[in-house]
Amino acid sequence: MLAALAGGVGAARFLSGLVRAVPPADVVAIVNTADDDEFHGLHVSPDLDSVTYTLAGASNVAQGWGLEGETFATLGALERYGVETWFRLGDKDLATHLYRTQRLRAGATLTEVTAEITRAWAVESTLLPMSDDDVRTRITVADGRELTMQEWFVRERAEPPVVSVRFDGAERARPAPGVLEALDRADAILVCPSNPVISIGPVLAVPGIRDALAARRARVVAVSPIIGGAPVKGPADRLMAPLGIDVSCVGVAAHYAPLCGTMVIDAIDAARAPEVEALGVRAVVTDTMMRSPEIAVALAREALAAVA
Repeated sequence: MLAALAGGVGAARFLSGLVRAVPPADVVAIVNTADDDEFHGLHVSPDLDSVTYTLAGASNVAQGWGLEGETFATLGALERYGVETWFRLGDKDLATHLYRTQRLRAGATLTEVTAEITRAWAVESTLLPMSDDDVRTRITVADGRELTMQEWFVRERAEPPVVSVRFDGAERARPAPGVLEALDRADAILVCPSNPVISIGPVLAVPGIRDALAARRARVVAVSPIIGGAPVKGPADRLMAPLGIDVSCVGVAAHYAPLCGTMVIDAIDAARAPEVEALGVRAVVTDTMMRSPEIAVALAREALAAVA
């Protein structure tokens, strides 16, 4: 069995390669839920949905989120009433949020609802929210405002300079059922090429998860989301630098060093492998730019080979 810490588009693409490299049922993905928010009265779980849709082969590959062939007639109708629609929920995607919200209000846990949703999409892997408790990313920007993750990232296009990041509720949260068991039993633990601050950071902030990785450090492999000093996709650099994390594969390795025995870095960064290894983290050099499904599969195999 393999466990993976996941969040964002990079994680979804990596996991799509992983489930082609190993039997999908062998994969347990522990997914960030600190990006969750409520829109139009609906509970939206962006990272859980991105991973679900990608593994189901239904995602908008070019866009990186949402469903292929999506339309937005409902949001267009809401705009008539002056409703803010900056967070784009598609017509087909709304069904997922309606179902999730109804089930949560009926007393189901997020873990239970996630299992129901993935089963409906015929996803063979197990997707676990990091916690059934509410944890929410809060970003303080230079003008003093504290924004939700979606306000900063989507509404304001990640433009306001970041001062600090906190995970509201993390200290009181408990790992979702099955999370610690998966981390304890896994033959390998993979940290997907996700934003280390707002995708992996919240997962590690849930009490017990960081310690579980540290205890298995020799079996933990991370894939750097930074290639040639820049993120492949998303605003990782705008979050890492203000928080004192060097925007490089070396910076990511230093950030993960207490929890991670091996890091996979891109061939572009091969010359920096000795710097990674000086941190006590083994460096594996390969192509990490997932330009095709085949590269994603090869990357997953390289990551697994590192702890074979």
